[in-house]
Amino acid sequence: MASPFTDLDRPPLSERSLARALVTLGSLWSRVDVRAATASTNADVAAAAARGEPEGLVVVAEQQTAGRGRRDRQWTSPARAGLTVSVLLRPGQADREREWAALTPASFAWLPLLAGVALREAAERVAEVEAALKWPNDLLVGGGKCAGILAEVAGDAVVVGIGLNVTTRAEELPETTGLPATSLKVAGAAVTDRDPLLRALLRGFASWYSGWREAGGDAEMSGLLAAYRRSCATIGKQVRVLLPAGEPLTGEATDVDRDGQLIVRTADGAVHRVSAGDVLHVR
Repeated sequence: MASPFTDLDRPPLSERSLARALVTLGSLWSRVDVRAATASTNADVAAAAARGEPEGLVVVAEQQTAGRGRRDRQWTSPARAGLTVSVLLRPGQADREREWAALTPASFAWLPLLAGVALREAAERVAEVEAALKWPNDLLVGGGKCAGILAEVAGDAVVVGIGLNVTTRAEELPETTGLPATSLKVAGAAVTDRDPLLRALLRGFASWYSGWREAGGDAEMSGLLAAYRRSCATIGKQVRVLLPAGEPLTGEATDVDRDGQLIVRTADGAVHRVSAGDVLHVR
């Protein structure tokens, strides 16, 4: 078995250190599980949800062998070159201790957008790069795709997975048909240490999630809608939205609404609201 220190700019994560920092009294996070390799962190968390694991599980993989993005697109990364993390949430359950009411499934569409806001903030604060969000699930850095987000319903739980390219070198980045792939390292990040990046991401996620739950899943009341609008590079751009059936929708992305839908105005002045679950691709 190869030593985890054979690539000195890719040291392994410490499960003990992460748990000590993140699993604290009153924290959203209940357990941190760092795995050397797994097929899919989302699948691992979904399996844990089915076994009755409580909200707050974090699974991190140093290498993912069968990672997926939206619509089952493949997500690959060299070992320890990125952050591959999935978390277990149960927004449909009330939490009496925190005084959180159970939320309806309609509000769950905000979870990948919430993850995007937390990811962008962590990248900008820790890595010191300029970042933006491409609706509904990509982090853009330097004009390229640096991360993807995938949220999936698993029974009565929601699994949110994030894949962030950190020290991936230019020659290691996959070929893409849309935006080019990039990494924090390629983009000239000041910091590419995955430990503080992951801590910042999870702390930010927990803060936004708590505020959203306290507001009863109201993205506007919690400030999440405003934060997403400030972060979203799609707003104000000409877009071509591919849908499962019918002609592509082409027009200007004018806004993201309270339900997390993208508002597109076509050349004839018609206004369309597009849900992330209905979209194959946004260019």
